Amino acid sequence: MNRMTLLASCVLALAIAAVPAFAEQAGNPLALDARAVQDAGIVISRLAMRELAEEIKAPGEVKIDAYSTVLVSPRIESMVLSRKVKLGDVVKAGQPLVVLSSVQVAETQGSLIVAEQEWRRVSSLGPQAVSGRRYTEVQVQRDQARARLRAYGLSDGQIQSVLRAGSAKADGSYELLAPVDGRITTDSFLVGERVDAGRMLFTLVKEDSVWVEARMPPADAERVTQGSAARILIHDQSLPGKVVQRSHQTDEKTRTVPVRIEVDNRRDLLHPGELVDARVAVGGRKALAVPAEAVVLLQNQSTVFLVSGSDAFEPVAVQVGESRDGWVEVRQGLKPGASYVSKGAFALKARLLRSQLGEE
Repeated sequence: MNRMTLLASCVLALAIAAVPAFAEQAGNPLALDARAVQDAGIVISRLAMRELAEEIKAPGEVKIDAYSTVLVSPRIESMVLSRKVKLGDVVKAGQPLVVLSSVQVAETQGSLIVAEQEWRRVSSLGPQAVSGRRYTEVQVQRDQARARLRAYGLSDGQIQSVLRAGSAKADGSYELLAPVDGRITTDSFLVGERVDAGRMLFTLVKEDSVWVEARMPPADAERVTQGSAARILIHDQSLPGKVVQRSHQTDEKTRTVPVRIEVDNRRDLLHPGELVDARVAVGGRKALAVPAEAVVLLQNQSTVFLVSGSDAFEPVAVQVGESRDGWVEVRQGLKPGASYVSKGAFALKARLLRSQLGEE
């Protein structure tokens, strides 16, 4: 410790002991008028009891929300002609993803074109001009061709485009459309590749929410209930979450129980595969508590600034307990109802230090 730091520490200790006399001195560094309080960003609050939840700590891994994930694949053997999107793109429902070609689609397109033309002819004549059997057969043939194309994955709009006047074609090409909004997270195929029915071409994920799978010892997991509040710590931030599921089976390798936490991810801070720290609330108790920023260290002692008179503040040593979600338990040193500095305590500490070092 250098000479200046040692001198400041000694003087500060004496200053804290003599704080009650500061208000009577014209040079009291903790005597501020209303304008100075506003400029320093100081906020005054009343000390009160607060519910502090007990938390279980556990490591976790970010996973995709399976309930918001869709696998996109062709329903019939096809060949990839061209891609419309690439990995990482955000797409809207109904947006073309890839152009495919299929012999069976071509045959069905041709059948639909012929059946539609025949239906138009027969329906224009009316049931009086043709037999009832023929009238029904033509209608069924058209409807069956439409149904087969729907079964192959074509939308009503795509089917209608096959029949559009002047552009009717049966070349077997069709576009695979996005079923929902989301982001492309996998696209494992090549242009020119022949793919079987059901072969996954895209994984489409709606990333507004993700899951965090926390791993807990069985004894801790038993205390967790569905709907319990949770926090996820990552990137120096605390993100709120909610327990949506607790497994009833212990992993044989790790001897831990997976607890699934749903987290709002509209800010795109979490990505599948990341390792995080999870905190799950499992109960609570009433305690006197202040915001974490209200507690500062003076002479290695946790200190809170109280309001002393109408225009002055007083540092008071406190004994602190556990911290929960940005709040710190105060076990000794303060009484309920006391007016304290909930925001701006560091500004008061700085003024006190500068005063003891002889600075303005």
